[in-house]
Amino acid sequence: MHGATAICVTRAGAVVLVRADGGGWSLPGGRPEPGETWQETLHREVREEACAVVTGATLLGFGRGECLGGHEAGLVLVRSLWRAEVEILPWEPDFEMAERREFPATEAPDLVRDALPGGHKRIITRLFVEAGLSAGRIA
Repeated sequence: MHGATAICVTRAGAVVLVRADGGGWSLPGGRPEPGETWQETLHREVREEACAVVTGATLLGFGRGECLGGHEAGLVLVRSLWRAEVEILPWEPDFEMAERREFPATEAPDLVRDALPGGHKRIITRLFVEAGLSAGRIA
């Protein structure tokens, strides 16, 4: 179990994206703390990174990958992927994210894909389709 990542959708239908200093836009998510379930990790990470509360969540699937370098080289990691309905709280970041913004669901997939290496772009496209936020073609 490697963690949880979510497409966070507001009541108005906007998608919440976050970014670290100087980084590209990403979906909120992260690794579990000891003893956490997939859902507990989802709720905590969305609160920490996006300053938002998950009011409902649908599991879309799982992503699996192998670390190619570093101290985790060879480790297979599995991350849960979610569509989360959220309520936005005041922006009071405590962790690594420097910015949070809401984007129209039509713009959000391109913003996230632009920040990722090639192979990950198809995963993001598929995730937004599975979340019912894009009719995009999955190549």
